[in-house]
Amino acid sequence: MQGNNMKLANSNGNHSATDTISVTATGYSNRKYLTVPNFLSISRAAFLPILFYFIAVDRPGLFLIGYLLLGATDFFDGIIARRFNQKSEIGKTLDSVADIFYYLSTAWFIQALYPEYLAPNSLLLKIFFIAFGLSFVVSAIKCHKPILMHTWILKFNAVLVYSLMFFSYFFNTTYMISALLIIYVIGFAEEIYIFIRYGDVDPDTPYFWKIIEREPAIKE
Repeated sequence: MQGNNMKLANSNGNHSATDTISVTATGYSNRKYLTVPNFLSISRAAFLPILFYFIAVDRPGLFLIGYLLLGATDFFDGIIARRFNQKSEIGKTLDSVADIFYYLSTAWFIQALYPEYLAPNSLLLKIFFIAFGLSFVVSAIKCHKPILMHTWILKFNAVLVYSLMFFSYFFNTTYMISALLIIYVIGFAEEIYIFIRYGDVDPDTPYFWKIIEREPAIKE
């Protein structure tokens, strides 16, 4: 009887120790995603409703300040992630999702605030949305998930979009919007080519030629 009790006690002790290790591991796994870069990426999408509110109450000055602050998170999240070795797959996904919400909202912001600048670019805007949507369809088929890459072209355009809202507050940016949409279409075309040719690649790949340079090493 005592032997059985001892076995039961040992069994309970082992079960508790295993549970403790499992809980600790799970807690650590969750904490490693609670990083500053991930918080910045999430905040870029989470605080967007405030910008819509500023437009609704006709406060363009406050809107511009808020827009620039949220846009700055796209710059700092990557720098902090690289500097403190906090890069992760979930971080890249959060960054891409936040970018989608932020830059699609930007199209609406421009339409709401400066429709006279956007109207002459209606055809380019349609081509942009077709290329944008097609890039997600192709990535979903080839990579089994929607991906927004961070190629040099798309990063450069992100800076242009960020600057566009600032300059539009002071100047007529019709031609700047034209240039931006054309560059975006080129960037999405490159992205689509990468997905079709190479499938699931690192979203931070700077340009398609970089993948070509790596091909011999990969084959070896």
